[in-house]
Amino acid sequence: MNNKERNDFDPKAYNPEFQWSFLAPKYWGTWLVVFLALPFALTPRKFREVIVTKIVKSQMKKGRGAIRRALINLLLCFPDKTEQERFEILQRNLITAGVFLTGFAAVSLRSKHWLSEKTVVTGLEHLELLQKNNQRAILLVPHSWAIDIPAILLASKGLPVSAMANSQKNLVFDWLMHKQRVQYGGRVYDRSGGIKPFIKSVKDGYLGYYLPDQDHGPEQSVFADFFATEKATLPALGKLAKVSRAKIVPVFASYNLETGQYEVDISPPIDDLSGHDESDARVMNQVVETFVEPRPEQYMWILKLLKTQRDGNEPYLRSDLYP
Repeated sequence: MNNKERNDFDPKAYNPEFQWSFLAPKYWGTWLVVFLALPFALTPRKFREVIVTKIVKSQMKKGRGAIRRALINLLLCFPDKTEQERFEILQRNLITAGVFLTGFAAVSLRSKHWLSEKTVVTGLEHLELLQKNNQRAILLVPHSWAIDIPAILLASKGLPVSAMANSQKNLVFDWLMHKQRVQYGGRVYDRSGGIKPFIKSVKDGYLGYYLPDQDHGPEQSVFADFFATEKATLPALGKLAKVSRAKIVPVFASYNLETGQYEVDISPPIDDLSGHDESDARVMNQVVETFVEPRPEQYMWILKLLKTQRDGNEPYLRSDLYP
């Protein structure tokens, strides 16, 4: 389906618009960052890498905030690795993130042809087969730094994409991020509105974009193995597939620091969903493990992945794990 032949507007979708209040003094700092970031995104990758590396190494020495949280996540997930190995993974992770993010504005500044040339896609035939057979699909996309790339790329090729996201506190950044996500069409639903509009969009033929690895608390989750630990995991994957009558297709996005290419890996649809909460939660975590273990530098280890614990003892508050 060509995105020019459909109307992506949905009154239930999140559709922020420009407001004149965005020009108020409280947002001048935001606009300054935007206007500096746009030309910087077009500078050579190696130049950005040099600057990012210096900043990351300086911040790593402090070991506070998000860096401390990421180190705790890596400790619990990879206890067999040495402290130095985990430190090096995180340093590489943050450099990858910094180089990717400082260049991400180019996705909007350049053309869809540039994006296609910049991206290496593996496994696209799995989606093409589903499309050919008129089967619905929900993409299961773990939180890598390049997580937005597959959605924008597929939309640029005329495939309708529907996603859920949390709105940002900074209204200018929120508007700009939304504009970038739907620059080639598609729909984004605010998580606060529930999952029903998202399911309806999948039934309408949109490719669902589902993020499997955030911690939504004990009330909504079950505990399932996650690397060497366990994680509070949403158990609804099998039920989601059933109610939307869709195949679940794992997708992972990477940023190759050596080549500067975006890489999108699309796996065959998952066949072993049972509809049972615990087993389906484990299947979902296995998808994350399969993608992340060979390239841990791509994953958002700074997230509060393991905040919810069986004993209620949040690891990020424990000084015995990391001072």
